[in-house]
Amino acid sequence: MNEKGCALVTGASRGIGAATARALAADGWPVGVNYRSDQEGAERVVGEIEAAGGRAFALQADVADRSAADTLFTGLEEHFGPVLVLVNNAGVRADGLSPQMEDDAWDRVLETNLSAAFRTTRRALRTMMRERFGRVVNIASVVGQRANPGQANYAASKAGLVAFTHTVAAEVARRSVTVNAVAPGLIDTELTEGIGDEMLRAIPARRAGTPEEVAACVRFLVSDDASYVNGTTLTVDGGMTA
Repeated sequence: MNEKGCALVTGASRGIGAATARALAADGWPVGVNYRSDQEGAERVVGEIEAAGGRAFALQADVADRSAADTLFTGLEEHFGPVLVLVNNAGVRADGLSPQMEDDAWDRVLETNLSAAFRTTRRALRTMMRERFGRVVNIASVVGQRANPGQANYAASKAGLVAFTHTVAAEVARRSVTVNAVAPGLIDTELTEGIGDEMLRAIPARRAGTPEEVAACVRFLVSDDASYVNGTTLTVDGGMTA
């Protein structure tokens, strides 16, 4: 860990993002808690981190906005210094079968889940490469690896995120920057409401995972112990894709 830097977690007001923010703060990282509309949730996460002795700062921005990356990084740099850990967690769903899916549903999901991660990563790498240290973790999904009818846009965005992860990792590895992905399966969050019963039958563990179980994997990939783990996708799904 580089004590002169901080971490940014997008979509961190609840679920996997909130658990990840808490986990990174427990390891000593000052954390930027990004949110789009849930200010109360973000402030609650900040309060929990501070109560545990950590440091955190809530930042409002819709990552789908093309100017959001600069807004987020500038605001966080003023508080905690350079962003040396980036967790691209923000994501949305707009489900529907492909023949009926409107362009807006496709564009909104791809813009938030994939294009936004590209823009925040591009902004983060400038500093990480200069500092010769950095960790980028992209929250993908097993839906990017297996068919889930009704989620063509979501699946495409997550599969694209994995391919993006692999390519960028190869580009920046010589600068001691790692870029990895975590692909959760069925996790008990608001984002998975309405899709649990069908997926649960395909999980050997016969249960949904928790946000904290995903956050533990992110925590490892950010740690010094994972300095030689680069360009990989860590699946956290209870054996669903085994």
